[in-house]
Amino acid sequence: MHAKRLASLREMLQEHKYEALFITKDTNRRYLSGFQGSTGTLLVTQDVAFVLTDFRYRLQLEKEAPLFTLREVSNEVPVLKMLANLVTELDLRQIAFEADHLTVNQHQKLGEIFSEKGLDPACLKPTEGLVEKLRAVKDATEIAKLRRAIAITDAAIEAVTRDLNPNYTERQVAWMLEVAMRERGAERLSFPIIVGAGPHSAMPHARPSEEPLGEGRPIIIDMGGVFEGYHADLTRTIVIGEPDARFWQIYGLVLAAQQKAIAGIRPGMQGQAADALARDYLKAHGFEEEFGHGLGHNVGLEIHEGPSLARKKEDVLQVGNVFSVEPGLYFTDWGGVRIEDLVLLQAQGCEVLSQTAKLKPPQ
Repeated sequence: MHAKRLASLREMLQEHKYEALFITKDTNRRYLSGFQGSTGTLLVTQDVAFVLTDFRYRLQLEKEAPLFTLREVSNEVPVLKMLANLVTELDLRQIAFEADHLTVNQHQKLGEIFSEKGLDPACLKPTEGLVEKLRAVKDATEIAKLRRAIAITDAAIEAVTRDLNPNYTERQVAWMLEVAMRERGAERLSFPIIVGAGPHSAMPHARPSEEPLGEGRPIIIDMGGVFEGYHADLTRTIVIGEPDARFWQIYGLVLAAQQKAIAGIRPGMQGQAADALARDYLKAHGFEEEFGHGLGHNVGLEIHEGPSLARKKEDVLQVGNVFSVEPGLYFTDWGGVRIEDLVLLQAQGCEVLSQTAKLKPPQ
């Protein structure tokens, strides 16, 4: 698995004419090496691969990242100085670095260290999204972990929502959902759980409060558990008691928009075209401003990854992408409705991975 990922990265480096890549983003380090320590960086060339970390991780590194060689850093030889040492040792003339993660201060210090060692700071070449491009397409191991994270999330929301009553507060429900996910195998939350009842559900990222759930009004629950590093993401809108006609109108439109998008998304489509499948449907029914966020985002080792399904996003969707499809409508004085599933993009279209039941509008 990791050998194949390294080989793919090396092909990419050769294509871009980079001798080496200095990797500082934690999720990229884990993806390429398997190393899950709390600190560490990678240096990958066509011939060698190093993890730069401290003595605490010697045994862990042997177990998790057997394809990588440890170069131990310390107070005397911190990571940037160790990198400069390796550049000298390997006689590298060009090193790409993750410009969207290495800080300005770190880059400045690295240039100073290179100059002190007689190396040309100009050999440091900024690059963006190399490893992320590989991570966008999930392999079989990743898909299996995502399926498990999704199944944990599905089971937890179903267990909690079947016994809700209107006196529970948003905060109580959020805690119940967290406990239920952890009891079913989640190592942590994908993100802070969202529970928004009534007017609070008009805030797409509502923070749970002491507000009671109440009866006959929309309740948005957005949640996800992590399994072996991989994130689930699920949203359901529910009601305790009998919903009114307005609820069913809004819910029916959101559900239809989601179904339209899931049915129409295909490999090779740009993110903005996928977004338009749902957005144009809602706009045609008189709701344009009320759908203010994008249709979805890829998930994996991070909860938000590329490609993105949103307006003006030209990201191209590929077989093996796993992303959310989550249209929503929000009204300040009433509340909101959002429905979200994770899907796996196959050659013939979307396979829906989330299995939690949805409300069925009256015929």
